[in-house]
Amino acid sequence: MGDVINLKRFKKRNEREQSAKQADANRARFGRTKAERTLDERRKDRAADLLDQHKLDDGEAS
Repeated sequence: MGDVINLKRFKKRNEREQSAKQADANRARFGRTKAERTLDERRKDRAADLLDQHKLDDGEAS
């Protein structure tokens, strides 16, 4: 016979692991200072501006 598994304990452990994964994702997404967010926004804007400067103005999309 196989090992006896306590399903309630297994379910609780699985929920804790999922919660920990979600917490890590939230910390990475929301856990930044205002200076870091503004710096990231400036870098994104600058990259978009540099990309726009290299576009050709033909008037017709290819």
